[in-house]
Amino acid sequence: MMEIAAEKEAQAALLDYLHSTRSLLFTDADNMSRNSPHFLRKLLGKVDNQAEIGRSITRFLRYHPINEFEPFFESMGLKPSEYSTLLPRQLMFLNDDPVLLENYHVLCNYGIARNKVGKFYKEVPEIFRYGEGVLQKKIDSFEKVGLSQSTVIRAVLSSPYLLVGDANLEFFDVLDKLRSADPAFDWIEHLMEENSYDWRQMLEILCLLGKMGCSEEQLGSLIRKHPELIFENSGSNALLLIGVLTKFGLRPDEICSTFLQFPQIPIAKFLGNLKHCYNFLVEIEMAMLDVGRIVCSHTILLGSCTIKKLETLLTALRVTKDQLCEIVKESPEAMENWVVGKKIKRLPNLTAEEEELRSRRMKTEFLLDLGFVENSEEMKRALKLFRGKGLNLQERFDCFVNAGFSKKDVAEMVKESPNILNLSKDAIETKIEFLVNDLGYPVSILRKFPPCISYKIERIKLRLTMYNWLKDQGAVEPNLALSTVLATADKLFIKTYVEQHPEGPAVYERLKQTICSH
Repeated sequence: MMEIAAEKEAQAALLDYLHSTRSLLFTDADNMSRNSPHFLRKLLGKVDNQAEIGRSITRFLRYHPINEFEPFFESMGLKPSEYSTLLPRQLMFLNDDPVLLENYHVLCNYGIARNKVGKFYKEVPEIFRYGEGVLQKKIDSFEKVGLSQSTVIRAVLSSPYLLVGDANLEFFDVLDKLRSADPAFDWIEHLMEENSYDWRQMLEILCLLGKMGCSEEQLGSLIRKHPELIFENSGSNALLLIGVLTKFGLRPDEICSTFLQFPQIPIAKFLGNLKHCYNFLVEIEMAMLDVGRIVCSHTILLGSCTIKKLETLLTALRVTKDQLCEIVKESPEAMENWVVGKKIKRLPNLTAEEEELRSRRMKTEFLLDLGFVENSEEMKRALKLFRGKGLNLQERFDCFVNAGFSKKDVAEMVKESPNILNLSKDAIETKIEFLVNDLGYPVSILRKFPPCISYKIERIKLRLTMYNWLKDQGAVEPNLALSTVLATADKLFIKTYVEQHPEGPAVYERLKQTICSH
């Protein structure tokens, strides 16, 4: 009780000093004395007579002038650690800075709480140096576009920088777009005073949605259902999502459609789910082209699912990564059953016949995607030559695409020589690297003769090394086709080419022993 009484006496003494001695307005002095507890405690610590606190402080202030900016800034809502660097170096008395006080009064008289003014001083101190009438004119510009006083206060409190330069023009542009999209939408309810808003970025996201095909009516409906797309982090998450979907190859109209179907979950959660599902698809070693296809075709599904960890799924479903990959490729919707909080049902075991039928179906779908005609002789030949599971074909196909071929070229190579996809992913990558890096051939050589990839590395190295030696000796034509060098039977190759030089057979045998022994 004594502390409270002492504090009240100190407040009264400080009020009297600021108003009567220093001639500050009573409202300013009263606010400073009642809302600067840290400064008041510091002042109490400087007097000894605790029995007569009021008189002691009055006497102290008579002979020890204070830095009035300290209680002033504290009463504006700033902490000592915040205002310590803001204190003027050459001034102690507020009346010596009439420009500061004038702009302070403009804010207070408009209805902004005095303990909120500190946010303006911290973020946009330049507005307190405005000349007479400038700040008031800035504030009035908001009312001229039809905003109420309470709306203006809420807007500038959340974004003080709107009172600087032409920043308010971007705010007005956003306001126009929101009004055009939905005149009844109460956007001000979504502004949080403690947040800061980037109105330029918010304008960017609104314009971008319009360019992608969202009509004003659709935009209004979208913002009404999902205001966080615009107001959460000033639309940063929405811009991030647009960037992610663009990288995966979605067209603008498809991205627009995704937003119009957006589920009732926070966009940050949607992005987190999408990233987790993408990582899951990578973890099960799905080919990147298939990952991209599923992300594009099932964006809403992936963003809505908080999927369980891979190890949990492998254990609960009792499947391998390859099997899980095959399931997801065949039916991405299966992931809806693997979300956190949902009990996982073990998958039924497939018979050997069912496994074979599934694999054949996947091979058929793969070939149809490449342009094969269903039930054609070309497709029948390819299906007959393919070995292994249909699941692996896309992964092997991607190896050639990643090496620099277009999808169209690889499709033609597969039509010409289907068995090039019978090699494992590692084998394809190793042979391409050998041809390009070790032997110096351009990767395009495979387009001319796709079966080249199917030969063993030892055969390729022996034949091409021998051919290059014979060419250097002038014993063979310099432009023999690769198919001729590699596909010719051993006996015919020796008779037709090797024996054209007297030392040819001996060189061939030495090379054969050296290459085949490694």
